[in-house]
Amino acid sequence: MKHTLYVARRLSLSSGGKRVSPAVGVATAAVALSVAVMLAAIAVVGGFKREIQDKVIGFNSHLTISAASGESDNLVSLSPSLRRILDETPFVTSYSLEAAMPAILKTPTDFKGVYFKALDGESGRSFIERNLESGTVPDFSQESASVENPRLLVSAVAARELGLKTGEKVDVYFISEGVKVRRMIISGIFNSHFEAYDNIYIYGSKSLIDELAGLASEKGTALHVSTDSFERVDAYADSLSGRLDRAFIQGEIYKPYKVETARERGRNYFSWLALLDTNVIVVLVLMTLVGCITLISGLLIIILDKISFIGVMKALGAADGWLRNVFIYVSLRVAVVGMLVGNILMLGLLWIQERYHLIPLDADSYYIDFVPVEISLWPVVALNAGVVLIIWLSLILPSQFVAKISPSTTMRYQ
Repeated sequence: MKHTLYVARRLSLSSGGKRVSPAVGVATAAVALSVAVMLAAIAVVGGFKREIQDKVIGFNSHLTISAASGESDNLVSLSPSLRRILDETPFVTSYSLEAAMPAILKTPTDFKGVYFKALDGESGRSFIERNLESGTVPDFSQESASVENPRLLVSAVAARELGLKTGEKVDVYFISEGVKVRRMIISGIFNSHFEAYDNIYIYGSKSLIDELAGLASEKGTALHVSTDSFERVDAYADSLSGRLDRAFIQGEIYKPYKVETARERGRNYFSWLALLDTNVIVVLVLMTLVGCITLISGLLIIILDKISFIGVMKALGAADGWLRNVFIYVSLRVAVVGMLVGNILMLGLLWIQERYHLIPLDADSYYIDFVPVEISLWPVVALNAGVVLIIWLSLILPSQFVAKISPSTTMRYQ
């Protein structure tokens, strides 16, 4: 093997007086282009998954605990027993009560129906901060409902429709066993580009909802739970649901609860992401075929170009298997150069896009206003290792052409 590698490294790839054979140049470029396209596909789809997943989680959390279907009281009570269950569950990292009620934003000239939603949890607050267009995100957990002119966060959709700006005041009519009105200050405007959510949600203090709806501070419409790993959220949901069912049967909690994952609550978005996975597979297969076919063509041209070398080596007693390995290694040498070029160029471009968001997108169609990318070490390593393996396997059969060349045949090329 050492001898074949040595000869493969020393074998010149020049042809017709040129430093590098045109066939070698084309094969190198094809491999570079194929690897670059595959890296781009994996990084962009990974970026989309991360961004869409973060947005769905931001509006729903990893797990959502709500009253079981059929219950007359649809509120969640964060009792000491429920707190203890959540605190003792190893994968639960944080939790917070959600409270929401229907409301109407009213200006002198227009109005808009929305849901006023409490923003008390740290994870929800950090999500809104990441999607803030203007203003600031108050710490609503420290805000009392009795404060004059309480603060409010509205979406860019609502702000655009009603002509609202940060710092302005707006009348909010709350609908709960009658209509109650509060004049509130717009503290900030957020834009997640998820119109299905942005179109209906505004955010404020839970204490205001408690006052208006007559709720106790430990009650809400749902309970948002964050876990230590979203990838295992389905197993976590089953585990937590089973624990809550046992607690109800044993009398630890007074009502049954259901547990939903963000995947279930954002099913449409995750189904769309699953389609993107199919597209990536198609791209990887097509680009691998392009690289392999071009390399096979290049290998055959290199063999024809080095036919005199083959004749001399066979006359000296070289075995067909030895010569096949030499030309396979030569082709892999070309492939590795192309892969290095493709990796360096595409990873550089992806890093620039990740940092500066130079390539825009239509947010109405893609839920985000720039092309997201995610550069991870293991997918890059796995892709390159897979490409090398597939190329090596694809070169075994064409290399058999060397065995059909006899020393006497090479005399015709002198």
